[in-house]
Amino acid sequence: MSDVRLKVGGRHYTVSCADGQEENVQRLASVIDGKLAAMGPNLSSNEAKNLLFAALILADELEDAQGKAARASAPPPPAIDTDRVAEKLERLAVSLENAAMRLEGGSQTS
Repeated sequence: MSDVRLKVGGRHYTVSCADGQEENVQRLASVIDGKLAAMGPNLSSNEAKNLLFAALILADELEDAQGKAARASAPPPPAIDTDRVAEKLERLAVSLENAAMRLEGGSQTS
């Protein structure tokens, strides 16, 4: 385990992380610090509340990104060849008419 010193919202924190993850933790802390900075004059005097709001903003952005990714990965609706469907329906209609005529004892259509 490694200790990493972070600066978030003007305050310094020391956190532990797995060896090799120090840069990643610092990068993530920088993202949080950026969210706090973006809140500008809306910051409260309550540090925990500010961090909570930054976390909520990040969670909202993550949820939006996941929704966009899910929509992007959904398969497109199948293309329908209406001419081909119409031809098949036409043949089916003729077959049904012929079957009905046979049942009634009449002549078939082509």
